[in-house]
Amino acid sequence: MSKEKKAQIIDSLEESFAKCSIGVLTDYRGLSVAEITILRRKLKELGIEYRVVKNTLARLAAERVDRADLAVSFEGPVALALGYGSIVEPARVLTDYISTSKSVLTIKGGFLGDRLLTSEEVSTLSKLPSRELLLAMVLGAMQSPIAALVNCLNAPIAGMARVLEARIKQLEGE
Repeated sequence: MSKEKKAQIIDSLEESFAKCSIGVLTDYRGLSVAEITILRRKLKELGIEYRVVKNTLARLAAERVDRADLAVSFEGPVALALGYGSIVEPARVLTDYISTSKSVLTIKGGFLGDRLLTSEEVSTLSKLPSRELLLAMVLGAMQSPIAALVNCLNAPIAGMARVLEARIKQLEGE
């Protein structure tokens, strides 16, 4: 590989590391080209970039963006899933793919902002609900006391209306 090509790859990785919200490192040994292609398509549909990286180039790119701690993670065959939106999606898609396809793909770890993640933390991250669902849960929890108060205040009025309605039916029946 020429020096110019290596410089382009390092620049591209550097830009990706700087822009991404989450990165998940995987060991792809044992996967066929067809399996990697299927996985890439699934990830690409969600806006997640999946690339096999050369460790020395990835280390150089990580050091350029002041992520020397990340540089130690690039050992052995590594493919990198870079998410630019939701921090949960890359982890979820990869763990779902591993469980449904009984794949030999393994998650080595990852990074979230300035924090390194272990494979267990990536697995835990994959089980979290999406941001939208979490916001809906918070909103529901905020609305719950208000709805309970409205029901409590409405109960005597509703009871009185039912009593009057029953009395009207009783008088109509006479």
